[in-house]
Amino acid sequence: MTTAVSETGSPPEGQVRRPGLLTRARRSFDTHWYAWAMVLPVVVVLTVLVGYPLGRGIYLSFTDANEANIGRTIGVNHIPSTYEFVGLDNYWKVLSGQEGHFYSRLTWTVVWTASCVFLHYTIGLGLALLLNRRMRFRSLYRVLLILPWAVPAFVATFSWRLIFNEKYGVLNAFLAKLGAGPVDWLGDETLQKLSAVAVNVWLGVPFMMVAILGGLQSIPAELHEAAEMDGATPWQRFRHVTLPGLRPVSGTVILLGVIWTFNMFQVIYLLIGQGASSESEILVTYSYRLAFQGVRDYAGSATYGILILSLLLVFAVFYRRMLSRQESVR
Repeated sequence: MTTAVSETGSPPEGQVRRPGLLTRARRSFDTHWYAWAMVLPVVVVLTVLVGYPLGRGIYLSFTDANEANIGRTIGVNHIPSTYEFVGLDNYWKVLSGQEGHFYSRLTWTVVWTASCVFLHYTIGLGLALLLNRRMRFRSLYRVLLILPWAVPAFVATFSWRLIFNEKYGVLNAFLAKLGAGPVDWLGDETLQKLSAVAVNVWLGVPFMMVAILGGLQSIPAELHEAAEMDGATPWQRFRHVTLPGLRPVSGTVILLGVIWTFNMFQVIYLLIGQGASSESEILVTYSYRLAFQGVRDYAGSATYGILILSLLLVFAVFYRRMLSRQESVR
């Protein structure tokens, strides 16, 4: 619907023309200059640490940059860059299957993410429900269950790598006492995947547990009491009171869990290391290998990075829209 405008270009009498974007920005700066001044350092840091690498990565994904043609300095000699702009060739090679194993790695990455987030949430929900009840030593249990989250991920991953060691690992020593032979947990392709999922679940459950526990404590107790007085069973109270009350928290932690797990580099790379087969790698670890191992393919690595970012952006947009649609239905 268009707005009538007089011949002089001004709006009809009684209507006020909305100021332009530049005018609104100037007014906002004049009114809230202190807020802009406090935000500026953060904007500068994010631009340097995130904006420039992202822009550089997007640019390299449209070139054929690699270790042989990238510019570098050796002693006092500077070798200029000789890579060329190739447009969408890199994306076409990856998406058309010419590159090799993109879709198999993508499938495993999706399975890895879905299984880990599902286990994170279900186990975290169960533990949070237990800790939300009155019990002896509840504070001690909370501290013990949060410990895996407090340990740096690379330290925990290396510890689990020792546990899964074929010759000297604790797990195989325990199996030997039961009369079973040693298992190559980090050598077999299927066992590699199961081991990685187990380690990531161990690392990720505490965060889910703490977040869901906070959500449980924010649900008014009167709702549970009213449902109990109406004769609702524990399952009905969980389904119709607890889960709806956790919806805002659940939506956020699941989205964060998907993003973090999709990019969980350290568990795959540090646990499996050089023994990772092409089918055990997720997209982010393969992108790292392209950039830092063998003949370094910077353009290919950047292409994978932009594709990962695009996939997560698309998922986040559709996921938030789905949650908004569910809220509107309610």
